[in-house]
Order: sequence, then structure tokens, then C-alpha cells
Amino acid sequence: MSIKLVAIDIDGTLITDKGEITTKVYEAIQKAKAQGVKIVLTTGRPLTGVHSLLDYLQLKDIDDFVITYNGGLLQEVKTGKEIARYSLTYDNYLEIEMWARKLNVHMHAITNDAIYTANRDISRFSVREATLVNMPLKYRTPEEMTSDLEIVKTMYIDETDYLTEIIQKFPAHLKEKYATVRSAPSYFEILNSKASKGNALLVLSKKLNINNEEIMAIGDAENDLSMLKVAGLGVAMENAVTEVKKEADVKTSSNNDNGVAVALEKYVLK
Repeated sequence: MSIKLVAIDIDGTLITDKGEITTKVYEAIQKAKAQGVKIVLTTGRPLTGVHSLLDYLQLKDIDDFVITYNGGLLQEVKTGKEIARYSLTYDNYLEIEMWARKLNVHMHAITNDAIYTANRDISRFSVREATLVNMPLKYRTPEEMTSDLEIVKTMYIDETDYLTEIIQKFPAHLKEKYATVRSAPSYFEILNSKASKGNALLVLSKKLNINNEEIMAIGDAENDLSMLKVAGLGVAMENAVTEVKKEADVKTSSNNDNGVAVALEKYVLK
């Protein structure tokens, strides 16, 4: 069965460590599009952090879709129409923020419009995230956060080794209540229990009448595991974490060595 949809992670997969899309990757994606294959970017970033890539890859037509916030939001690119949204309530935020204080870890929450942190000593990882995704970073105490703010996801952010310790201390009942994923060494994300790249991909495939066997997913990090599991063909980057390599059906070269292009040329392009 031929591949009709390719879901591609961004950081560590689509782009190089320098944040660039190589010429070979660009050309392979254009060939796949010309062949009628649906290309869908799937990322932990908000839409503001994806616009330039969608523009460059010409993925802004009326029938193009994007999965952001690690599956917290699935929407049409051109119109912005939301196909699926899995966000957090105000009470969810208060609970997650309270545990951040108990565990003594930096945290921020992300809406469609801004990143909010209650840390007076703002983490450099919050600053880096705001810069990466082109979002304003705002300091607000929990009391100043209003219930009308629709938070799509929260993140505990800190130094790698320290964050590892924090994750081990994160209460089991909260891991059952929320979707949690370590999307990067310094990022531990806490989301709505239904939010995952895999779940959003299933919603999209049903809408487009595409079978799981007709989907290829390419990724490198823990937040990509769910979509590799639902795709008929899961592809791990050479630079992927061990868990992703174990879950994947096949492997490709690294993000710095045209890994996405290699996978497209081998399994998709005719």
C-alpha cells in the first residue's frame, strides 16, 4: 500500500541543528507534494513558531493541515480553522503550577498568543522558547492568571540532570491525569490527557479518509512516539533517542544529513 500522508516532526527532524531545511529535504518534500502526498508538520511548537517553515515549504494551501502543541491543536493552515483542540482548564493550570512550586522547578504555560510564567527569576529556557516560537513572554502570578486564558500546554523547564530528578518525583496520579512527555532534554510537557501527535494524526487521517497503513511518520524525540505507533511506517532519525529507535519500523540518516529526504526517496517517491 502506497504512502498518502507523511507526518514530519520539526526540531531534530525536518530542520538541522542550525535551524535550516537543507536543499535536498526541500526538493524531496516538493516532489512528494507533486505526487499527491499530503505533508503534515507535527510539532510541540505553537503555530507562530511554524509559519516561516510552512511558507518556505509551500504548505499553506486550503487543504493543508498542521499539528502543533504536541497534538494539543490540529488546524487548517490557510484558514486557521480548528479541527481538534485539547487544552487545559484554569484549575488544571493551578494544580500543575502548585506542583511546580512544590518540586522547585521552573514552569511556563502557553496559550495561542503568549507564554506565561510565574517565576520571578525567569528561566533561560522560557526565554529561549519564546524566542524560538516568536511569542511574547509575560510574568504573571497564579492569582493574575485569569480563567478565560485558554492554556494549550504547560512545561516544566530546567537543566537536564535536575529536570530528570524532577520528573522522577512528579506524582503518579498526575501522570495518569495528564499527558506528559519529555520533548527535549530540558523540556517536560504536561498537557490535556487526549493531546498527542498520534491522536491528532488519527483525527486527521479519519477526516481525510486515509488508512493508518498509508501514513509515514518521521521523528526523533519522545513526543514523536505516539505518531510512530499509529503510522503504518514509523521512521526514526539517526539522531533519535533510544526509545524512538526501538519503536520505529525503519531508520534514516540524521537531521544534519538529509534524513527526511532519504526517507521520502526510499519509501514515498516513485
